[in-house]
Amino acid sequence: MMIERPDYWNQAITELAAVDAVMAQLIAQYPEISLRTRGDAFHTLARSIVGQQISVKAADSVWNRLAAFLGEVNSRAVLAASVEELRACGLSQRKVEYLGDLARHHHEGRLNPGDWHDWDDEDIIKELVSIRGIGRWTAEMFLIFYLARPNVLPLDDIGLIRAIALHYHQDERKPRAELRQLAEQWQPWCSVATWYLWRSLDPVPVEY
Repeated sequence: MMIERPDYWNQAITELAAVDAVMAQLIAQYPEISLRTRGDAFHTLARSIVGQQISVKAADSVWNRLAAFLGEVNSRAVLAASVEELRACGLSQRKVEYLGDLARHHHEGRLNPGDWHDWDDEDIIKELVSIRGIGRWTAEMFLIFYLARPNVLPLDDIGLIRAIALHYHQDERKPRAELRQLAEQWQPWCSVATWYLWRSLDPVPVEY
């Protein structure tokens, strides 16, 4: 289930465009699209696990094969599939294990994002990384694409690092401390800035 753009989006792009010329240009370049969140926590986390450490194109390919095989990507379908069947969809052995652990958490009622809406971002990340296979990057994707948190800066994301280098540093990758310093001007809308930087590399929005 897709949900409409976050209610803060128009305010965010107005304020980002006012303080950052690069952001102003990117926002003007992609006027008709925005972040769209999903209403399914398992789907968002499963998609993030599939996308770990591979390109967006490769992740889409694996995900499409997985969805075609399972019919619907949900915890029950994942638990009913064999390791061999999931591997045949293009998943590594480790990702099969991660998806299985996530599916068990979800199926047993231990994944309760409805309880998290009043939590701060770091507390949610801490809760999520307790599930095997979910690291900080995956938790940050969940914050952006499921909870629509406005101020997430996923500095482990390869695409974000590439885009910052391309647009701000003549294609030179800078230390993390400099990236954080650059991002201070994006506060409190780092998720939105990240989303536009992703678009500059791939105009088709990723949907977790």
